[in-house]
Amino acid sequence: MQRLAFKMKIKEGQKEAYKKRHDELWPELKNLLKANGISEYSIFFDDETNTLFAFQKVSGSGGSQDLSNDPIVQKWWRFMADIMEVNPDYSPISKPMEEVFFME
Repeated sequence: MQRLAFKMKIKEGQKEAYKKRHDELWPELKNLLKANGISEYSIFFDDETNTLFAFQKVSGSGGSQDLSNDPIVQKWWRFMADIMEVNPDYSPISKPMEEVFFME
């Protein structure tokens, strides 16, 4: 099992919209993530920088960031693009983070 972490940013004042959209996560997206071995997916918010810190456990070959060709993921990206910093293809601008400590 891998543990992956990455960070993203939301636009100023969009915390509640971001939280609401994730509280209402589409069942087809949740099923896709689980079918690809993604579990224990958490996202934390830093209100000083509007930075999101995401963590997920992955039993498959890659995390959620590796599902870019799936139409459900592409639709989600377009849905989220108005409240996040995104690339030209609407994918969130994200930066992988290196694990430097783990305690079991």
